[in-house]
Formats: sequence, C-alpha cells, structure tokens
Amino acid sequence: MTSASANSAGDDFDKTVDVLVIGSGGGGMTAALTAQAKGLDTLVVEKSPQFGGSTALSGGGIWVPGAPSQKRAGYSPDADGVVDYLTQITGGLVSAARLRQYVEQAPEMMDFLEKRSPWLEFVWKPGYADYYPELPGGSELGSTINVPAIDLRKLGDEEKHLLTPLALAPKGIWFGPKDLRLFYQVRQSWRGKGVLLKLLWRMFRARVFGDRMAAIGQSLSARLRLAMKEHGIPLWLNSPMTELITGVDGTVTGAVVEHEGRAVRIGARGGVILASGGFDHDMAWRREHLPVLDKDWSFGNPANMGDGIRAGEKVGAATDLLDEAWWFPAMCWPDGRLQFMLNERMMPSQFVVNGDGKRFINEAAPYMDFAHAMIAGQETGTAHIPCWLITDHRSFNRYVVGGHLPIPKIPLAPVPTGRKLPAAWLESGVVQDAASLDELAGKIGVPAATLRETAERFNDLASKGHDDDFNRGDSAYDNYYGDPTLPNPNLYPLSGPPYYAFQIILGDLGTSGGLRTDEFAHVLRADDTVIGGLYAVGNASAAVMGRSYAGAGATIGPAMTFGYIAANDIALVLK
Repeated sequence: MTSASANSAGDDFDKTVDVLVIGSGGGGMTAALTAQAKGLDTLVVEKSPQFGGSTALSGGGIWVPGAPSQKRAGYSPDADGVVDYLTQITGGLVSAARLRQYVEQAPEMMDFLEKRSPWLEFVWKPGYADYYPELPGGSELGSTINVPAIDLRKLGDEEKHLLTPLALAPKGIWFGPKDLRLFYQVRQSWRGKGVLLKLLWRMFRARVFGDRMAAIGQSLSARLRLAMKEHGIPLWLNSPMTELITGVDGTVTGAVVEHEGRAVRIGARGGVILASGGFDHDMAWRREHLPVLDKDWSFGNPANMGDGIRAGEKVGAATDLLDEAWWFPAMCWPDGRLQFMLNERMMPSQFVVNGDGKRFINEAAPYMDFAHAMIAGQETGTAHIPCWLITDHRSFNRYVVGGHLPIPKIPLAPVPTGRKLPAAWLESGVVQDAASLDELAGKIGVPAATLRETAERFNDLASKGHDDDFNRGDSAYDNYYGDPTLPNPNLYPLSGPPYYAFQIILGDLGTSGGLRTDEFAHVLRADDTVIGGLYAVGNASAAVMGRSYAGAGATIGPAMTFGYIAANDIALVLK
C-alpha cells in the first residue's frame, strides 16, 4: 500500500467532504458527531459490514473523571489530582500536555454528547474503584460512566449492522453496570439472588414480548449510531480505506476507499481521522514486537488488522508501544472460544502459580498488571503463559467460576450449574481435577513439592487474614468482586480435595500501540513534526494510558475524547 498524491488543483477526487472518519467505533462516531455539530460535511467509512468496532464488543464503560453525571451526583474529582494520578501510572511515557488535555476535555466531550442527542444518556454508578485507588488522585468511587440498556429494535434496519459479541449470551440475558458484581455474589447475598431472578424475568420477557435489550458496549454503539442517524451523518459499511492521499508537501488531503466494488478517491478539506482500531489479529506483526505471544487470543474486533496504522506509516508517521495491548487474562476452550477471567482472580480461596508451582503476583491485581507479570515471567524462561488458577471444591460451589453458577443442577440451563465440574471442561484439558495437590501438580506439569509449599504458605496467610507476600486485598479494587462476608474479601484458605486447576492464557481486548500523536490527536513523524491533515484516535494511536490502565473504560474514554478533540481542531482549521 503506497500513498497516492493529489494534484495541486485537487480536482481528481470522486467525492470531497470536510472530514473523513475511518472507523465506526466509539472514537469514530464521536468524532463524526462533533464535526457535524460544527457545520462540517462529514463521512464515516467502515471496513466491516457491521458498525461499532471493538466498542460494540466491550464492557461499554467510559472513564471520565469529572463527567456531568458525576457532578449531578455531587462528586467532582479534582482535575489536578487526576492528572497527577495519570502521571504516576504512565511513568513518563506520555506527555504532560496529552494527559492534561484528556482530563480537561473528557468531561466536555460527554457534556457535548448529552446535549447533542437524547439517545446519548450517561449514568454514573459509584463504587467501581479506579484500578489504583490508593494512589494520590485515584478514587475508590471510580469514574466509570455507562449508558442505560436499550432495546435494539429502536435501530430498525440498522440492527442487523451492529457488530455482535463473539460469544452471545442466552436470549434475554443482559447485565447493567452493577448487576454483574451482585450476580457474582449469588451465594453470598440476597441481592445476588435478586439479580438471578431479574435475569430469569428478562429471559421470560424476551421470549414472550420479543424484547431485544442490550447493555454495555452494544448499547453505547447503538446509541451513538442512532445519534448519527438523527443528524444525517452518512456511514459507508463494507468500505475499507486502502491508502491515504497526500499533497506535494506531505499533507494528507484524503483517502482511497473501496466502496461498492470500486476505488473511490475521497478528498478531505479539513482532515482524515483514523479511528480504525489496532492490529489485534495480525499475529505476524504482533509477534515481531512481542515474541512470547503464542496465539491469537484477542477479544478485539475480528476486522482489526492495523490498516490505519500501516497507512499512517506509509505517509511518514512514527509509532509507539507496538508491543503493548489492553491485556486481559482469559481461558481459551478447545473450540477457540475465549472467556474472560476476572472475578475468579478476586475469589478468596484460590491462588495462581507459574510453571515452577509458585505464586508470582497479587492474583486480584488489575488485568494489565497481571498480564505484564505473565509476560515478564515468560521471558525469564519459566512458563507463565499459561499459568494456573488453583482452587478447591468448596470454592467451586460457593463462587462463580468459569461461568458456572454455584446453584443446584438445573436441566437445560443456558450455563453450567450443579455441584460437579462439567465433564466437557475436564475433557478440554483447560480444567484439571485431582484428589491431592501432588496429583494436580502432575496434571499441570509443576513440581509437586513446590505446589504443596505454595498451598501451605497461602493457607497460612489466608488464615491470618493478610497476604504478606503480595498484599492481595489491600486495595479497594481487589475487593470489588471478592466475598463481602469475609474480613478480607480476597482471602480464605483452601479447605481440601478435590482440587481444581484452571488454565489462564494471555488474552487482550485489542492492541494499544499505534501512531504517535500529540494532545490534539495530530499524527506525528519521528522528529515530532505534525503530518498535516492526519489525526489518529483510539487504538489506531499509541495509548494516552501508556502501559497502564487507569480504570474501567480507560480505552473507550480516550478514544471518544480524542475523537472530539480532533474534530474540534479541524473545525478551527476550516474556520
């Protein structure tokens, strides 16, 4: 793919707009809504036959400290404190200007969207802590903003074009922002049992009344698309961008887009905004930058192959953090189906071991930190990819593990139930069981004596109520999916056999490295000069979070915010 050059008259375009947005995720759609509100002729093109990108596959959280919904609830995080928090967790990898711009513009972005369309309703449910709430500027209340659930029938004919999750929930099942946490407490609280009843009611309504309710990332993507339709913003599906067009001075003046069977040269008077996602599924490229990465275990949009990043490189853009991703430890079943491992790592009666049979991290740590420990450990020559979560029968029948509900066996239930491990789990090799720790050690290939010592040490610490080795449970974040009935929600001894081991692989939500940008989302060359007319947001750009993750929604929040910033910058250029 090589960049095409426009002639000086600029009259060789098949179509010309003010703003051309590549990609229809949260960042792209927010950019389009912002540009159109400024009176700019805007077009969004999408490679896939479906819109929504990785946003549609996500948890739908948007990390925005100081969001209007927080202020309405009487909570206003100090902006300087939030900048200090981000400065600490990014460790100097991100410019102060970018961090400050994000913190100041994110609430404005959300305020703009709320006022732009009644479809864009945002809510804040306090209690999901930032991932490092103990650091100055961090928050135990959290700054994760969500949208309410929506009936997808409101999309009309567009419903079939919404990118759907790879693993679909049973018909009628959807979780609100706080439902999931309570659901994991189905054995510990009446509120947890209430959520289970709520889910059964939702299934009943879906079957009887035809509800097609969706929440989290599905709802966010649907609402952004409805707002675009409300304002008449065109979206071309099945229309991949194949190259950027530059003028004689290197300024990006448009792009070539494959649309309806032909190459269409589209001019962009103000600029091109790359919101095309990362290179989640280009495994050759990913292994080039991170050789320990074994297989394609990404939850990211299947269409994400790095097209926008490569196009940017072709016109001289610099890149950064190409070895990085939004890591998420997971399980991978034999059919290739990926399953998040989140609450399991916060369960009290479990610990995780590497190939030497030793613990190596606070199991309840934020998923980026957990995965970084897996990567660093793997690079030492000791197996950490995969590693193994060790638990026991009591814990299996008390907590949600691998999607299994700890309730009596229900025939034809859409998820595993009952007191026994599903036979298919054991046949898969992803889950192992044993009558002793020595037997379990043999099945997962770790030294038996070391595994026994690790279990004894863990049980001793759990009995005392504090993890002296890794401080599990000290952070409010650790406790979120823990057991609130225990003095330390994350610690309880393993009680005895049978013992179980769950294999953990290195999953991710998408890559987080990409084109280098400044605080206005301008794409930069290696010498920090700006490539005129070119912007990058979301996973097409190197993350403003660096190698960290501030809190739930720290992928979508920056994508939407810098989409807003880029469109406003173009409006100033064209003013």
